[in-house]
Amino acid sequence: MKQYMVIETFFPGCKEKVYERFHAKGRMLPQGLVYLDSWLEKDGDRCFQLMETADFSLFRAWLEKWKDLLSVEVIEIGEKPHGSNDA
Repeated sequence: MKQYMVIETFFPGCKEKVYERFHAKGRMLPQGLVYLDSWLEKDGDRCFQLMETADFSLFRAWLEKWKDLLSVEVIEIGEKPHGSNDA
């Protein structure tokens, strides 16, 4: 599976709404799009998420559920080496 760095940028005034939706509904990932880890920008409005999938089109389905609150950049970072325990 390929891994991706996802950079979410919250729209102005939407950070609290993002957290409300997340706490109510979770990440709402389609089956086959796997969340691995995330980091929040210190004092900022960006979240960096490491994800993996074999089907890039799953990002479209996921982003439809968030497009009213944030913009997203998806960067392919490659495939996880077989037998590697590193995320």
